[in-house]
Amino acid sequence: MDFRFANALKKMMDRLASWMNSLIVSLPNIIIAILVFLIVLFLSKYLSRIVLKLLKNSSLQASMKHLISKLVSVLVVFFGMFLILGILDLSKTLNTILAGAGVAGLAIGLALQGAISNTYSGIILSYIDQIKFGDWIQSNDYEGEVVDINLRTVTIKQRDNNLVYLPNKLVLENPIRNFSTTPKTRIIVDCGIAYSSDLEFVKKLVKQTVSQAFKEFNSEEEVIFIYKEFGESSINFETRFWVESKSALQVAIAKSKAIIAIKAAFDKNNINIPFPIRTLDFPKSYFEKNNEA
Repeated sequence: MDFRFANALKKMMDRLASWMNSLIVSLPNIIIAILVFLIVLFLSKYLSRIVLKLLKNSSLQASMKHLISKLVSVLVVFFGMFLILGILDLSKTLNTILAGAGVAGLAIGLALQGAISNTYSGIILSYIDQIKFGDWIQSNDYEGEVVDINLRTVTIKQRDNNLVYLPNKLVLENPIRNFSTTPKTRIIVDCGIAYSSDLEFVKKLVKQTVSQAFKEFNSEEEVIFIYKEFGESSINFETRFWVESKSALQVAIAKSKAIIAIKAAFDKNNINIPFPIRTLDFPKSYFEKNNEA
């Protein structure tokens, strides 16, 4: 028993001595590999900044510029890792890694297909012109200003200053309403007037009021006024006009301004906007029974 223990201890010490000798022999290569690794990290950051500066005056979107700079940084790091494996004389390990990369890539692709889909969608969104930094968009029932587009999400800032992170895949696959692609937006205001009103006078008054309130974009002829229907308690109409707008908030402000101006004009000219009225018709027998009681 003592002989076996001593033999096992001797083999372990021999193995440790062999490892120590290998470590001492490889120590210069390890030091060089560490220095190369630090240099590669520095170069990846430095080249990423240089690429970003070179692309600054290009016509690419800001998100695409950041994406290209990050890809350059990643490629430099990968090149450095292969160089380090060569310095450490781990070429066999490198071959093993490359041989298993196919199987591992398939497994990782199946496990991360959602993330990969978002990454691919992020690249597409960074390249197209329909959405870019600073645009006011509406997508997936959320609305706000685009403040970031990365490889995972599109970040929008809502009018209440809250941030919403939308997965790139959902943004790319669903309709996007971009308020910033056109300099002008048509505003539609609905209202109703009493049946006793002079319809021609009301039409002329509303068109004059709106054209004066937004005279930089509308003349009286350009304001569209349409009577829509005979409502339960009013004759309803619709007014359409143009305003400068690059966000839904500007649209809401312009609509509020138009409502205030139209209401003031109606009050000045004694034009009534009626409340909903419901007429109740009771049969005569109802009152006769109540009188008898």
